[in-house]
Amino acid sequence: MASLFPNAVMYADEFPKAIIDTLYMLIVSGFISAVIGIFLGVIVVVTRKGGILENKVVFWILDKIINLFRSIPFIILVPTVSVLTRLICGSTIGMQAALVPLVIGTAPFIARQMETAIMEIDAGIIEASLSMGLSPWEIIFKVLLRENIPGMIRGITISMIALVGQIAIVGTIGAGGLGDMAIRYGLYRSMGDVTFVIIVLILLIITVIQIAGDAIVRKVTH
Repeated sequence: MASLFPNAVMYADEFPKAIIDTLYMLIVSGFISAVIGIFLGVIVVVTRKGGILENKVVFWILDKIINLFRSIPFIILVPTVSVLTRLICGSTIGMQAALVPLVIGTAPFIARQMETAIMEIDAGIIEASLSMGLSPWEIIFKVLLRENIPGMIRGITISMIALVGQIAIVGTIGAGGLGDMAIRYGLYRSMGDVTFVIIVLILLIITVIQIAGDAIVRKVTH
């Protein structure tokens, strides 16, 4: 190992912390993004034309905001929201500061995934719920958020995998994690073996996310 990956062995003691930092950012930003994304996705569905809470103004505003932040490349989004990051965290550097652009970049993506999953629900089910006298809020919680749970889980799984890549990018602002190691050693010091090990570790994280997502989908599929 020392002959094949000399630099990786030399800095082996830094890998555990980098992995923990990456998982921390993944779990925290992923959870916050999922909550916001599900909320936005539901609002977009119910306020669209023909929705149970149709509201053209709300739908138009949310639809455009989601499209805007989905269209900005993440590497550009990070400096773009730096003012907001500084306002919330007091700094634009570090792991906590990285959570702001991570959430802003991921929540709209999840919102679209949730919108797609909810729109796949048979319209007849919603019509039946309305005819039974269910209120809009009851339809949201008892129908929209229950009838296509597998589709939602798939959407969140895809989003979490994409989030891993974004976490690697925030290494450019000193957020720590595997991305930071790849930049400091792999890029700046041309330590290719360190980069290779980091790629393998990221691949393992993504594989675990995909396996977990598939397992949950199988469990909740009726």
